[in-house]
Amino acid sequence: MNRYTARRMSAAAALLLVAGTLAGCTNDSLADKYAASEEQGYVAGDGSWQEFAPGERAAPVAYGGTTSDGATISSDELAGDVVVVNFWYAACPPCRAEAEDLEQVHQKYAEQRVHFVGVNVYDQAETINSFNSEFGVTYPSIIDVNDAEVRLAFADNVPPQAIPSTLVLDREGRVAAVIRGVADPSVLAAMIDRVLEENAA
Repeated sequence: MNRYTARRMSAAAALLLVAGTLAGCTNDSLADKYAASEEQGYVAGDGSWQEFAPGERAAPVAYGGTTSDGATISSDELAGDVVVVNFWYAACPPCRAEAEDLEQVHQKYAEQRVHFVGVNVYDQAETINSFNSEFGVTYPSIIDVNDAEVRLAFADNVPPQAIPSTLVLDREGRVAAVIRGVADPSVLAAMIDRVLEENAA
């Protein structure tokens, strides 16, 4: 499977945004289009996951935005640490199902310089903060509704409609692992552990 199809993925992302598509969990026809692509080799949001060895990783991903609390987050300020990026929105049932598990993994690694960053693709601040209060989520979420810059930055690894999706970035900001669909907390924790061990010596 060819993992790096940036031009094609970016074009697909732009088309999806124009069409107003938001989530693989609610749009079977778009998921079928990705399933039909031999180059992609997966159905968006189907729970498949991949890990990439350090020598196989693409360039660091630059991203950033404003959170629901009015703060800003950027890849530059998180450089040197492991980062977990989760794409979600409040009304997506799989996103609700995984929220508490993600928070538990976040708490487990909070003292090991592992940052969790949510990327909300649909909601405004009030809805995001209400969701976080309901599910006990304490890590920040970037609001990526209008320009979809964060989704497009990661389009090589996850189609914009594959919601939820979770990525683990290494200390250089490169994608080391990706889960397309609900994140199993044990799988995610193992991915984080392996990235942390890369520079343990």
